[in-house]
Amino acid sequence: MPAELWSSHGSPWQVPPQQAGAAGQSLATAQWCARRGWPVHPLAPGRKFPPSNCDNCRRPGHSSTGCPCRPAGRWCHGFLAATLDQRRICDWWGPNPQFGVGVACGPAHLVVIDIDAHPKQLPSRDRLLPGITIRDSVDLAGLTTGFHTLAILAALRDVSSPADDATTLRVRTPSGGLHVWYRARERCQWQCSSGSSQGRGLAWQVDVRAHGGYIVAPGTTTRSGTYTAIGDIRQPAVLPSWLAQELERTGHLPARRVAAPRPVPARARQAVLAADGSHSRKTLSSVLAPVEACGLVPEGAGFSETLNRAAFTLGGLVAAGRLDQDKAERALQAAATAARPAQERRNSYIIRSGMGAGLKHPLYARSRP
Repeated sequence: MPAELWSSHGSPWQVPPQQAGAAGQSLATAQWCARRGWPVHPLAPGRKFPPSNCDNCRRPGHSSTGCPCRPAGRWCHGFLAATLDQRRICDWWGPNPQFGVGVACGPAHLVVIDIDAHPKQLPSRDRLLPGITIRDSVDLAGLTTGFHTLAILAALRDVSSPADDATTLRVRTPSGGLHVWYRARERCQWQCSSGSSQGRGLAWQVDVRAHGGYIVAPGTTTRSGTYTAIGDIRQPAVLPSWLAQELERTGHLPARRVAAPRPVPARARQAVLAADGSHSRKTLSSVLAPVEACGLVPEGAGFSETLNRAAFTLGGLVAAGRLDQDKAERALQAAATAARPAQERRNSYIIRSGMGAGLKHPLYARSRP
């Protein structure tokens, strides 16, 4: 195991380097993770993916639900087979020291911010920080990695980037990226995401590993190199409040189940019509239409991003004196509640955040030539 992973105080790998040969490294790491309450599962030799399922589990149509392999102690189905059982861990890694170690994030109550540094083409501005408008006047020269987008998000919230958080476990990846490990508050089932996808996403080239996913344990070596812990900290800190709010804003908490698609209740329309003047009514109706449309489908409509965009727009219109703030907020809240009635707390945060940002960027009407 690389010497920089070892420390005289608090290192998870208690076997001295000279006594930990290749056969003991992965096993020691898996055992330590399990003792911390982090269920572990094997990764294929030299890869960051789980090993193949058995022949039966590879058959078309096979489901992990009710599969006999997991209770039988086999590693089929990847992170779903993750365990805390030390005997099973010895059975897996003892005869297979070439296996890497994966940690199932959901059962471990972990949220890992996976910052990538891959050479990729820059996406459109609305995909860099989902739900946050980056104006054309902002120069994006030099923005090339997830380190940059995450730093911008942190700067907007007047906090330090998680990449610089020396209070928690951070792991350098072979590709030059970084895994920042946090412990979830209040057993929240934060959801995974990939970059700034069309569904949920925190930032371009920044993935979130949480419930429904896994993370590579430090010390694991792949064909590309070793996942190496930085510094002496080996424990995840509690997820910062500001980051939890951003994850909530961008849809990383599952919404409560909505029974079925339904038409938008009349109260949202009534709130819109409460604004003074036909021009105000028309403007509000136009901005709120995408939010209301989300109410016709129970999930998968990008609701959080849609609500954030509408709030930002209304904030800009209020700042320009084109709408009354109180009536705009009430109309937006009514439309959001009608579309997603089971997540009013999240709706309120998105509205406050979006309108607050929009108030700093007035949207004046363009004069006609």
